[in-house]
Amino acid sequence: MIRSMTAFGSAKAESEAGSISIEMRSVNNRFLDVSLRLPDELRFAENLLREQLAQGVQRGKLDVRVNFARAGLEQQRSLDMDAVLRAAQMLQTARAHIPDLPAPELHTLLSNQNGNASDMDPALWLPMIQQACEAALVDLRATREREGQRLAQVMQAISQDMAALVEQVHAHMPDILAEQQNKIATRLRDALQQASPDGFALISGAELSARIAQEASTFSLRIDVAEELARLRSHLSELQLILSGQVGDDKRKGARQGSTGKRLDFLFQEMNREANTLGSKAGSVDVTRASIDLKLLIEQLREQTQNIE
Repeated sequence: MIRSMTAFGSAKAESEAGSISIEMRSVNNRFLDVSLRLPDELRFAENLLREQLAQGVQRGKLDVRVNFARAGLEQQRSLDMDAVLRAAQMLQTARAHIPDLPAPELHTLLSNQNGNASDMDPALWLPMIQQACEAALVDLRATREREGQRLAQVMQAISQDMAALVEQVHAHMPDILAEQQNKIATRLRDALQQASPDGFALISGAELSARIAQEASTFSLRIDVAEELARLRSHLSELQLILSGQVGDDKRKGARQGSTGKRLDFLFQEMNREANTLGSKAGSVDVTRASIDLKLLIEQLREQTQNIE
């Protein structure tokens, strides 16, 4: 299954203690890079969240924001006026040295008058955090798969253009050999004519034909690209299998999932090597252009692969 590394996921979990909301955003990255924004009251859940995220996502830069709300906060907690007065006195003293010091907000007074996290029982909040994180990961993976399918469609269209170029070169090879054979025959006749007006009387037609065949055979061996075309076809077939989800590391027992992007990157390196060899053996301008076009299409595939998990 092709998955993009660009996605968004969110989820919310509730209980009698309150609610947890989690948002996740991911973009492409070579490795997994998690940025976790967690309220101080929920720091006890940081290790658990990082483990859960590492199990759910293999690659990408992942930004995660966690928020919480206590149930019935206004009814469960009343404002402690003694604490407010103490805060006012401390603020007045501090302003004697820092005149522009702002006053604390109401929610800060409510959260601090009995301690920051004194009522955050991990036994109550951890299950909610796990539930919200798993639901957000499911949403994130679904988005990644949808975006991955769009990427796969784009790459399949590019691979079809590459296959057409490969077949075009294959169909053009007999014409190249025939054209070269005619050029060799013309050069030999011109050389004999310049050497002696009676040159054709000194060499038989069979000898001339044999010489032309020998030169043409040497040329055909030098520009033979059958192996390169065969390997390109093989690589394109492998690409189709990967994009269709029939081949992947997750199909093999014990293999690590999430490395489809790396597999494709290696495949494109091999394709580019064959395209370079095809260009170096080019026997005509058309083959040279096909080699350049193939390399351009491979680069387009490589660019798309940078966003695949």
